Amino acid sequence: MPTPSLKLKPNAKPRVLAGHPWVFANEVEALLPAEHDGEVVECRDRSDRFLGSGIYNSRSQIIWRRFSRDHAALDAAFVRGAMERALARRGAAGPGACRRIVWSESDDLPGLVVDQFADTLVVQIQSVALEKRSGLVGDLLAELLGPAEIIFRNDAPIRRLEGLPLEVHTRSGGEWAPRWVGIDGFDYWLDLQYGQKTGFYLDQRAQHAAVAKYCAGKKVLDAFCNQGAFALHAARAGASRVLGLDSAADAIAAAQRNAERNRVAAEFQVANVFDWFNDPARQAEVTWDVIVLDPPPFAKSKSAMEGALRGYKEINLRALQRLAPGGILATYTCSHHMQDADLRGVLAAAATDAKRKVRVVEFCHQPADHPVLVTMVESEYLRGYIVQAE
Repeated sequence: MPTPSLKLKPNAKPRVLAGHPWVFANEVEALLPAEHDGEVVECRDRSDRFLGSGIYNSRSQIIWRRFSRDHAALDAAFVRGAMERALARRGAAGPGACRRIVWSESDDLPGLVVDQFADTLVVQIQSVALEKRSGLVGDLLAELLGPAEIIFRNDAPIRRLEGLPLEVHTRSGGEWAPRWVGIDGFDYWLDLQYGQKTGFYLDQRAQHAAVAKYCAGKKVLDAFCNQGAFALHAARAGASRVLGLDSAADAIAAAQRNAERNRVAAEFQVANVFDWFNDPARQAEVTWDVIVLDPPPFAKSKSAMEGALRGYKEINLRALQRLAPGGILATYTCSHHMQDADLRGVLAAAATDAKRKVRVVEFCHQPADHPVLVTMVESEYLRGYIVQAE
């Protein structure tokens, strides 16, 4: 039986022709019946040229996601091969490794994200096709890595766009109790089953060490601190004072617990960072030598970009105003809708308004275990700058 096929509209100029792995519903001549949702479908251009094998979902705006440029089935052999290639790209790791081991389209498994925390794997499934094969995903991960447990964190709101329910469960059917997990020389109290995202923001690990280089003897402000990773690294690097801010009380409680466990001196406060910077009483306070801005994504959609840019500009301006002469600002965005030029423009506008001369010290990107496809801008979402302000 031939594989079902989609055909691009005449005069359409979809990004798939330039190598992007997605096709949208308004880019094809006709949709296929819902019975093909989650199954393999081919896509062809107007001249009937084969563009690849992909997964189909009539309920999503992204109706087709390519996983291979060849004629391929999304069967056990393919999924195993994709996982083996993903592991090979990342290299060998010890039993206590914490890293991302599958990153969706970047690893030829659209909608599948897998993070490793020592002997536990945390899986996020965000496509109908991989949801249909979730049992296979669990079996292959167990076979290839032998984890003590696999947690399926299928509670991301993006699943609703695929017509999928929100749920959390373990492969064993039991509960995964929160515990201390060692990451880069620090112990963190992690709740991998019910905490934020997959339990810890592994994508910022390299940045924790990068910022710590500038913190010895300095006053450090870690804004949007979450579990306090930047603050902990700064304190151990010899900062004279460390303050972490976050609007979530549970995040601040976790950060305090982590600081106590690791025997580092850091203060933490529950605060809205925008309000904290704008408080008139703050103008009389000392300036900071190092400020870290690692906010949640302000631009969760293209329609939110205008407001997000205002928010990023405002928070960077306030930080520059509170930064000591020669101080270091580490500023990040984790929204794939915000490109490098957008962040550079925001930073330039903030520097102009603050009347500060700002020079780039380091360009920051997501680590290699979160690989970026050059033909897919969405695969790159974390970017930032470490700058020095006169």
